[in-house]
Amino acid sequence: MTNSHRQKLLSSAEETSDFAKAIALHLSAGDTILLEGGVGAGKTHFARSLIQHLMDVPEDVPSPTFTLVQTYDGPDCEIWHSDLYRLASPDEVVELGLIEAFEDAICLIEWPDRLAELLPTNALTIALAMTPQEGQREMVLSWSDAKWAAKLEGFAFEHA
Repeated sequence: MTNSHRQKLLSSAEETSDFAKAIALHLSAGDTILLEGGVGAGKTHFARSLIQHLMDVPEDVPSPTFTLVQTYDGPDCEIWHSDLYRLASPDEVVELGLIEAFEDAICLIEWPDRLAELLPTNALTIALAMTPQEGQREMVLSWSDAKWAAKLEGFAFEHA
């Protein structure tokens, strides 16, 4: 497997939402997106936009900071949104059922570093970071599974 990456500047919260909605159309059961970035980088905003776009009837999508996991009915499979910031041990991931969800749901994971050795190798990592320009974020996508190159074909990225 080869490592690939792409980057994009997102000039506003709306652009972040638009990208999340666009990538949502290419996701299916077994796809995991690892959302990296500091507090306020836009991880939850990205996840919320993506989830709401996949729902037949949009509903409130709260941050799973305190529940650790929120699940939603998607068009073809469940959608799992996890915020692992408060996770004390990777063993708790197993108790939550997240390992099984990696295989049969669309999973969005905030603070994926908490997974340690349980990190799925076929995931797409999206790192978000604020830039010095107000409201702008840098987004870097990286992956090693070839399926992501096909899913991201046609998206506009800056040359890295």
